[in-house]
Amino acid sequence: MTAALVCGAVVFPGLFFSFRKILKHTWTEWSDADVVSVSERLVSAVHASLATAAGVMVVSSCRDVMTDSHWLVNSFVLFGAPYMVFDIYAMYLSHYHTERTRGGSRAPSGHSLHTVRAFLRRGWMLVLHHVALLLVFMPITLCFRRGLGDFFIGCLFTTELSTPFVSIGKILIQLRLDDSKLHRINGLIVLLTFFTCRILLFPFMYWMYGRQFGIPLHRVAFHLPLQCNVGNLVLLAPQVYWFILLLKKAQRLYLRQRRQQGDKDRMKAD
Repeated sequence: MTAALVCGAVVFPGLFFSFRKILKHTWTEWSDADVVSVSERLVSAVHASLATAAGVMVVSSCRDVMTDSHWLVNSFVLFGAPYMVFDIYAMYLSHYHTERTRGGSRAPSGHSLHTVRAFLRRGWMLVLHHVALLLVFMPITLCFRRGLGDFFIGCLFTTELSTPFVSIGKILIQLRLDDSKLHRINGLIVLLTFFTCRILLFPFMYWMYGRQFGIPLHRVAFHLPLQCNVGNLVLLAPQVYWFILLLKKAQRLYLRQRRQQGDKDRMKAD
């Protein structure tokens, strides 16, 4: 178990600094903000891909949703813990360099408590998400489950399926390809994977539990302890919020492209 923790503490910072060095030499015209932002997104995509693969392996291996166990569950939780800590630092670093690149009177002259507070105000939800995974999800998974429910932990790992595509979208914007067909296709994949693996996943887990114990889906919640239902609602709520934000962003992009196409058509007509 300690080996998994140490491995994560080496792999994710190592990937970040490697990506940062490679990008700085490859895209010489990029600012530090561009390099740090893309590096952070690439590491996020790597972690999410590994989490999804681990989740699929666990889910496909567990026949009994309550009692079957898989060694990957605890190992990957420990392996991913250093990523959560490091990603908060990487997000802060991205915020810091972005504000410096923008300039202006509010641009930070150096690292300070003020820049940390500004970062926390702007990205408080993502930081809270990472901290909750470390201080709540990890102890529950490692210490309080009594070896039960590996199937459901595997399901939660698969929620990361949409993250690589979110990262790809951000990188395409960085490459000024936000008006490309590739970006539009990637956006549709983001919406589909996010809705499937972060929202539909919860009724799927209830359905699997009900199927094993012969309980109709609409009655499953009444057969579970209150803390299980509350915990699922706490996990589901931010996913619904983020999905609404994604839908609004997709709508803005669609309307902007329609306006641009309309302007082009008018210019041709003139």
